[in-house]
Amino acid sequence: MEFVEAPSPNFDDRLLPITMIVLHYTGMQDAKAAIDRLRDPAAKVSAHYVVTEDGSVLRMIDEARRAWHAGRASWRGIRDVNSASIGIEIVNPGHAWGYRPFPEAQIDSVIRLVDAVKQRHAITRGNIVGHSDVAPDRKDDPGELFPWGRLARLRLALPRPTRHLMDPEWSDSGFLLALERFGYDVRDRVKSVTAFQRRFRPEMIDGIIDAECRMILLALLLPKPQGDD
Repeated sequence: MEFVEAPSPNFDDRLLPITMIVLHYTGMQDAKAAIDRLRDPAAKVSAHYVVTEDGSVLRMIDEARRAWHAGRASWRGIRDVNSASIGIEIVNPGHAWGYRPFPEAQIDSVIRLVDAVKQRHAITRGNIVGHSDVAPDRKDDPGELFPWGRLARLRLALPRPTRHLMDPEWSDSGFLLALERFGYDVRDRVKSVTAFQRRFRPEMIDGIIDAECRMILLALLLPKPQGDD
C-alpha cells in the first residue's frame, strides 16, 4: 500500500508481541482536527494508521512501536492492549458529531490495510476487534454502521453466526461468564452486553440479554462459527 507519512511523537516501546488489530473511528468534527490531535504531544494519543474518507492512509507510528490508541482496555486476558495491538483510526465524526456510514473508498482501504497487517503478524480474526470490544464501558467505536460483515466474508473478522443456532438458555449470569470467556470485560454488565450487540447484532442495541444474544454467543464459542462468510 501507499502511505502518506504523518509521524506522531506519541509512542513508546512495546512490552508484548503484536497479536491484535483494534479499529476505531476518530470521533471528531473533521479529519484535520483528528489528525492534528493524534500528532499533538500534549494530547498523548496516537494510532499507527489513519484512514481518511477518500481512502488515503496516513502512517503515524512504526508498527514496531507502541501507539497510544486503546487506553484502559482489555481483551482475552490482555490488559496492555496498546502493547499487543496495531491501532487503526477511521475518519468519521462518530456519535457525538453526526455518525454516518463509512464511504466505500474508505472501507476498501481499511480492508487492504487490515489484510496486510493481519498477514504480517499472523493475527487471528478473533483478535481483529473494535475499540468498543476492548473498552465496552467507555467506547462505542467504530460503531454499529461499521461493515464487520464485509470484513468477515474476507476472513478479516469473525462472522455473525447465522446458521444452526440454538438457545443454551443460560441465566444472565451464565451469559456474562460466557461473554467473559469469549473476551469481553464484563464488569459493567449493561455496557458489555451493549458492546457485544453493537458488534454482532447492530440492528437492536438495547443492553438486554435475550435468546438471540445467547444463541449468537454460543455459536461464537464453537470451534468454527457458522456465519455468512
